[in-house]
Amino acid sequence: MKKFLLSTGILFFIACSGVKKTQEALNSGNYENAIYKALDNLVENKTKKGNQPYVLLLEEAFKKNTERELKEIAFLQKSGNPADFEAIYNGYLRLKTIEERIKPLLPLPIHEEQRNAKFKFTDYDAKIIVAKNELSDYLYANAIGLLLNALNKSDYRKSYNDLKYLDEINPNYKDVQNKIQEAHQKGLDYVQVQLVNDTEQIIPTRLEDELLNFNTYGLNNLWTEYHTNPLQNINYDYEMNVVFKNISISPEQVKERQITKEKQVVDGFTYAVDTNGNQVKDSLGNKIKVDKFKTIKADYYQFTQFKAVQVAGIVSFNDLKTQQQINSYPLASEFVFEHIYAKYDGDKLALDNDLISFLGLAAVPFPSNETMVYDAGEDLKARLKSIVSRQQFR
Repeated sequence: MKKFLLSTGILFFIACSGVKKTQEALNSGNYENAIYKALDNLVENKTKKGNQPYVLLLEEAFKKNTERELKEIAFLQKSGNPADFEAIYNGYLRLKTIEERIKPLLPLPIHEEQRNAKFKFTDYDAKIIVAKNELSDYLYANAIGLLLNALNKSDYRKSYNDLKYLDEINPNYKDVQNKIQEAHQKGLDYVQVQLVNDTEQIIPTRLEDELLNFNTYGLNNLWTEYHTNPLQNINYDYEMNVVFKNISISPEQVKERQITKEKQVVDGFTYAVDTNGNQVKDSLGNKIKVDKFKTIKADYYQFTQFKAVQVAGIVSFNDLKTQQQINSYPLASEFVFEHIYAKYDGDKLALDNDLISFLGLAAVPFPSNETMVYDAGEDLKARLKSIVSRQQFR
């Protein structure tokens, strides 16, 4: 019974809290918020007695929201500013959306007043079409103006954004698709990428190819294209230089260490005797056995093959129009080759398990310098991707 009362109390508290928040939204003039809070509760169960407050709140919020929206739209229409066409269009859309959300719930009875909630609906379709056409004309004229008189690439991008929005609200309007492509091409930043080797080491050709294969990085975004093979018909905006300054490769090393291990192991048994030399028996009369131990020994020889490469460089970005450097970032990576194998003399049982695992291994050929540099490339590619991802040109 206590559990039932507790659950009922919690549900009552939640319900009261929801009504309170909806009322607060209404009182603060956030009519849309109040409408959608009420609708969310009524959709679950519009006939529930506890949801009656939401019906009254929805009725009031709808009326006040409609009055305010229409008043704002009328004001904007009187001002005659084409820049307000979007606000007018969106205002009508909001009004229609709210009505379409309410209609499936009707009728909404108000039991205490013995009536249904009243909602004055209007067909906004014609007004939406007029507003959309006015907005479309404005967006198109503004976008084409920017396209024809752009002072910089930012203007082309603004034109692109207006045209994309126009295509969303009014598909197949005039030649918008072609103009979108034109604005995009003209708004693109083209970056020429060069790799420079200032070291005394040879960089593997396949590593160069992979470092310069920007398609695998997924770095080209909406407004930036990286070209590792410059095209003659493009005026590049920026230059990206990947310069290797130093490649250090350690000599091939084999380090040896010797460990002597001893361990006591069971080696048979003998019978227990007392101080008088008599054999000791258990309660059942059986002779008591005592383990005999012996010490075993092994010399363990561990060999570690080691070779390392360190690659250091710098990535710089230059503005080709101003011939100024924009940014530069250090680029460094290290790759270590290490192989362990072992041998032993003596009794293998004296060795710990972590040592035994190396006994089945043998020496292997050291990787070539070229292979070492290439293996360092995996980390270099990840670091290069991170650098390019952070770089913002505009």
